[in-house]
Amino acid sequence: MLVSYKWLQDYIDLADIQPIEIAEKMTRSGIEIDFVHKRNQGATNVVVGYVMDKQQHPDADKLNVCQVDIGDEEPVQIVCGAPNVDSGQFVAVAKVGARLPGGMKIKKAKLRGQVSQGMICSLQELGIENKLVPKQYAEGIYVFPQTETVKPGDDVLALFALDDEVLELDLTANRSDCMHMLGVAYELAALYDRPVKMPKVKVREIKETAESHLSVSVEDGEDTPYYQAIVIKDIKVEPSPVWLQNRLTAAGIRPISNVVDVTNYVLLEYGQPLHAFDYHALGSKQIHVRRAKEKEAFTTLDGEQRELSSEQLVVTNGKVPVALAGVMGGLDSEVTNDTTMVVLEAAAFQPTLVRLSAKQSSLRSDSSARFEKGINVWRVNEAARRAAYLIQELAGGVVLQGVAEEDHRATKQVVISLNLNEMNHRLGTELSISEVAGIIGRLQFPCEKVEADLVVTIPSRRQDILIKEDLYEEVARIYGYDHLPSTLPVGTATQGKRTDYQSARVNVENSLRSSGLSEVISYSLTSKSKAALFAQKDLHPIAIDKPMSEERSVMRTSLLPHLYDIAAYNINHKNQDLFIYELGSVFLTEETSLTELPHEQERVAAFVSGTYLEHKWQGEKKQADFFLLKGILEEVFAALGLSKRVRYEATEQDGLHPGRSARILIDEEPMGYIGQVHPSLQKKLGLNESYVFDLQIEAILRLNKDNKLYQGVPRYPAIVRDIALVVDHDISVATLEQLIVSTGGELLTAVSLFDVYEGEHMEAGKKSVAFSLTYRHAERTLTDEDVQHAHTKVLVALTEQLNAVLRS
Repeated sequence: MLVSYKWLQDYIDLADIQPIEIAEKMTRSGIEIDFVHKRNQGATNVVVGYVMDKQQHPDADKLNVCQVDIGDEEPVQIVCGAPNVDSGQFVAVAKVGARLPGGMKIKKAKLRGQVSQGMICSLQELGIENKLVPKQYAEGIYVFPQTETVKPGDDVLALFALDDEVLELDLTANRSDCMHMLGVAYELAALYDRPVKMPKVKVREIKETAESHLSVSVEDGEDTPYYQAIVIKDIKVEPSPVWLQNRLTAAGIRPISNVVDVTNYVLLEYGQPLHAFDYHALGSKQIHVRRAKEKEAFTTLDGEQRELSSEQLVVTNGKVPVALAGVMGGLDSEVTNDTTMVVLEAAAFQPTLVRLSAKQSSLRSDSSARFEKGINVWRVNEAARRAAYLIQELAGGVVLQGVAEEDHRATKQVVISLNLNEMNHRLGTELSISEVAGIIGRLQFPCEKVEADLVVTIPSRRQDILIKEDLYEEVARIYGYDHLPSTLPVGTATQGKRTDYQSARVNVENSLRSSGLSEVISYSLTSKSKAALFAQKDLHPIAIDKPMSEERSVMRTSLLPHLYDIAAYNINHKNQDLFIYELGSVFLTEETSLTELPHEQERVAAFVSGTYLEHKWQGEKKQADFFLLKGILEEVFAALGLSKRVRYEATEQDGLHPGRSARILIDEEPMGYIGQVHPSLQKKLGLNESYVFDLQIEAILRLNKDNKLYQGVPRYPAIVRDIALVVDHDISVATLEQLIVSTGGELLTAVSLFDVYEGEHMEAGKKSVAFSLTYRHAERTLTDEDVQHAHTKVLVALTEQLNAVLRS
């Protein structure tokens, strides 16, 4: 919301207060002022000039030589190239020595041999944005309307109110009451304890009635709580006076004509959107407000033909739409220079419908912005009378008696009982009842004392105040937040801590980071093709109703596709070594059409590729492979206390190498998979040799964990025995290790694999597996006999149960 400082003074006396002080005061009271703009961007010495004579430049087809009276003793000669310059015009002239925005200095010059003593200016050259310049002056100089009383030498900067300053309000959604000049005036009246001056609304009416020319009806009173139409005839459409154009321009609205400008002016003044129809172009004597028909066609004022839906509200002439209610009028019934009779619409439309209509039509206007936040429905009549008054004054209109209307407004007032003790306790203040009553009075809220309470009636302009806490806030704002005492919180403090789940989750991330992986975060939305890469059986990707693009059309069911995208992007940018992970949610459902909310499941996935370790001095280099990633996973399971419950099972998995992938089982329940990305998929995605894992981390973190047991540093030495076993090729190392641990007894404290051999000098179908076994007793030194007894039990078990042969 842009608020002109000079215009604001029509409603409240602020002559002794500078705009920057107002901005500071309002910001401290809860309405932030982002900027205070100076309208003058550096222009000086610009005056009104009267073009006495215009002649074609003798040596240039597109230049004219003008004799201009600028209020000095003698006229000056100015060479001007504007296509619309002509004799008999009052124009803006930058005199010799003047400066214009951008630092341009006007000097006496010769143009094609003709002396030029100044410059006839366009509005753009005076610092006014092109989008705010009236269309008739967009390609040329500005010409003062014939109705404007100006004389040569008058200060143009004052006439255009360029000596004004504009406050830019950053309003929150609940403060729609300040989306107009009167609302800001009420706010400042409360802050500075000054009265508000209301605009003139008294209209001279003739005996002829509006209802004799027009009838009004609404289809649904909830959609349209109130609709009225004022009929004004014998108007003359022409440019608005300069003061009106200045005020619209300061507020960021382009002037059009006196009638249309008045509707925009009252919109800014009262916050009440209005619309003027050409009465003769309506095509009937009836206005009916209804829902649009499905796929009904309608052309708005911007010339665009729009296809409407039954969720949109339209104003019709009884047959076809003439306006998109609350958003924009229709092209066929717009006010033109030939219009002599208008219907002035003032209404209250349902905010949700207006917002939906504006969104569906991709057409957000100043009108819809106010309707959708809620207008003061009890000031619609007053705003309409104000507009009728201005049209009567500026366009010479004759207002017909009465209005055509239909009223479904519900009389509802918010009354709040303010308890002084409770309010003081909440705010930490010690205000008296008279002080609070004074603040309420400055807000212009009617109130009366009932016993120990103040009963306050909230005016309809303040729709944001509904409960007593809202009223407490108003008192605090006007009293001044800076005056509220600073106190420490009272009560028992509770120390915050992570839940067991959160702590376990942090352990997982710490383990992955300590292994050299970097976290990435990707979108929760993906494309159907990427979702299909790792789609689980019986699960369907969840489609977005109105996706922003095909690439973000469904919810992801796996983290891996986005990890592939990130990896491909880095590889394309010459970052070949990638060690990344993501911990995030996937969204799963078995329903093809959602009848229930989808299940959100937290998962963790990792991607590794390239050189993991490189010591150039020693000539050591380690590439990412299956076992590197498996080792990183084992570190995660160790951090969670699950190492002994995890098993890997070779399997085939879609998208992974058939001979280098495995399922991950915990307590024999599948919890994810690990493997190399399938070579064909690697090639398709532009990846190098890559390895991934994907875990149902949410289910894993909710498993019962083994309690951590801490042991002291051993006091007695250990005895280590190494064994090399020849076993069948299909016996896994895990099977051997489990048998050794189960038969080794309490003296066996550690088992470590250090060699696996297959090949030359080894019988076909056999392999050699070597383990290091550590024996220790916590309370004494072991003897050879103790170790030999336990070691022999291990060897016997391996021989009898797995046909292992001790290799010499």
